[in-house]
Amino acid sequence: MNLLTVDKLTKSFGGLTAVSSVSFAVEKGSLIGIIGPNGAGKTTIFNLLTGVYSPSSGKIILNDGEREVLLNGKKPYKTAALGVARTFQNIRLFKDLSVLDNVRIAMHDNIKYGMASAFFRPPKYYREEARLREEAIKLLDIFDMSDKLNTVARNLPYGDQRHLEIVRAMALRPKLLLLDEPAAGMNPNETRDLTETIAKIRRDFDLTVILIEHDMSLVMNICEKIYVLDYGMLIAQGTADEIKNNKKVIEAYLGEDTSRA
Repeated sequence: MNLLTVDKLTKSFGGLTAVSSVSFAVEKGSLIGIIGPNGAGKTTIFNLLTGVYSPSSGKIILNDGEREVLLNGKKPYKTAALGVARTFQNIRLFKDLSVLDNVRIAMHDNIKYGMASAFFRPPKYYREEARLREEAIKLLDIFDMSDKLNTVARNLPYGDQRHLEIVRAMALRPKLLLLDEPAAGMNPNETRDLTETIAKIRRDFDLTVILIEHDMSLVMNICEKIYVLDYGMLIAQGTADEIKNNKKVIEAYLGEDTSRA
């Protein structure tokens, strides 16, 4: 079953077409990669999928097995409530809050008390707060960060800040997780750990994952299917081996005219 269907998706900014008639489908439970040179339109697609931008044309359909939902034009908070969570190319943590509070904030949709309870604080309020704290700690433990609960986010090492952003996205209980260059700025050891972590959370939480990444070792090792963009157009799709040997892909990255080879 396809969890996500993108049909002839196009986004133009004035006279510039950032994404041009892109179509692809994502099976439930799969892990796919979207790659391409800088400026190819990768992050624009994520912004379209999550409601940051509205498509100029085309359709984005989320299917959870019970219903199909058209995501076109929905605000980011509504998209998140439907089960689509993301991280960002540039880290966007609440840097002056603790690690624990960063995760708890993302759980606001799962709170089972109203404003009156938050004000008067009956026993139900404390039970819910304890439940959310326990759930947040369990998520942080997956990333070996449960010992940093009270650390202010800005004081974390860079790799841990990246991990915290993924934990915060996971706190939304998503069906579809979008990771925008999660390995950016990481050293090889951190990237290797991240690769293992992505595989683990995808398996343990029955997640569908779409990954944008420039680190080809990560993409080729973990993604079951890869889509390649260039100048906003989809130029290739296939397995890692198929993509590595695709002449159009080589030309897009190296700027060579492979048709003459």
